[in-house]
Amino acid sequence: MTAPHRIVLDNGLRVLLSPRPGAPAVAVAVHYDVGFRSEPEGRGGFSHLFEHLMFQGSDNHPKMAHWNYVQGLGGIINGSTHQDYTDYFQLLPSNGLEKVLAMEAGRMTNLRVTEENLDNQRSVVKEEIRSNVLNRAYGGFPWIPLPALLYRTYPNAHNGYGDFADLDATGVSHAVDFYRAHYTPANAVLTIRGDLNVPRAASLVERYFGPLPRRPRPAPAPLDEPPPSATLRGSHKDPHAPMPAVAVGYRLPDPRSELDAYLAWMTLCEVLTGGTASVLHTSLVREHGVAVHVSAGCGLFNSLDARAPDTLALVATHRPDTDADLILGLVDRELERLADARTLEDRTRVARSRLATRLARRNADLLASTRALGAYELLYGRPGLLDELPGRVTAVRTESVRQAVGHLRSPARAVLSLLPGSTDRTATEAVTARKAGAAR
Repeated sequence: MTAPHRIVLDNGLRVLLSPRPGAPAVAVAVHYDVGFRSEPEGRGGFSHLFEHLMFQGSDNHPKMAHWNYVQGLGGIINGSTHQDYTDYFQLLPSNGLEKVLAMEAGRMTNLRVTEENLDNQRSVVKEEIRSNVLNRAYGGFPWIPLPALLYRTYPNAHNGYGDFADLDATGVSHAVDFYRAHYTPANAVLTIRGDLNVPRAASLVERYFGPLPRRPRPAPAPLDEPPPSATLRGSHKDPHAPMPAVAVGYRLPDPRSELDAYLAWMTLCEVLTGGTASVLHTSLVREHGVAVHVSAGCGLFNSLDARAPDTLALVATHRPDTDADLILGLVDRELERLADARTLEDRTRVARSRLATRLARRNADLLASTRALGAYELLYGRPGLLDELPGRVTAVRTESVRQAVGHLRSPARAVLSLLPGSTDRTATEAVTARKAGAAR
């Protein structure tokens, strides 16, 4: 596939134009370099709140006009907040491209941040948290409580989905300051992919985004911290969960400097839990019957979706009469077997094939591939990863997977037990407090 055309406007906006001849539509994504880990202390959930505010209209386009326009054409529109970025995306007929670019430029520079909009969206976010986390079995598990155990610094450890006290303490002035600092052309990537003529698309981009004023990029959040030197243990109580669970978290290699090692960890996850014939499903679910479900994945949201440090999370939902340490023991035993098994070559070959196929399928999806292009540009400065990854995964060596197995056998990990049936929601906060005390 042809590499995307890359343009940088005078105001710092990075633009990727990726034509796909024959595509019946165009996808547009804007990635801003602001996410959960960009939030200052005392503003937990602010990036998520702002994702909602960005649909409340700008000086030139009233509230919900953007949403209604795209859906009126039969398209798809939404936004999402991640650890290190927030993206806004749409898929629509190509004749709607100019109007969408005008609306994206409008909310990039003239968003309407009012007391009414802030109060309204704060209520919406709170209800979303109640529905998706507080009142749902396994809500937010493990991606909210596990970082609180594995990491020590506020950017890496806090609940970025939303803290009610922090949300209530937010005023219009805080929102305006946050918007001016992070929602700038120099802090964003615009990606257009599909049925487009590159010179015309470039002209439209220059027309609507070129006049936007240049503002400096904010200082990046301080993410560096040493990995744990021993096993960290904690508990998380869930009043709605019918069965206990255990989540094990490991620090991943840095994909910017250790991409091949990261891909080997992705391959290992596929070996461990990729399908009913995988190592841990066979052992924990089918043979020993101690778990009802087991999964493993690189990244709290998705693979290659964040800067370092990021987390490999292995999760097992297990029977009430099974101790979490028994689950850990079986996992460690299977890892020990893999380290020496002659069958690791065969399992690695199957895992590589499954991963490469999944990546190729993602790349064939117009909207998904557009979002991935923008994310790879913003996080790593490498949009070409979109096309490279299937081949890079296919080339992962068995020895690299064996080295990843060795890392997972290390005691440098976090073990978080989910305890069902309690109404106490402070367990994770208590774990974090104990860790902080131990660090001092």
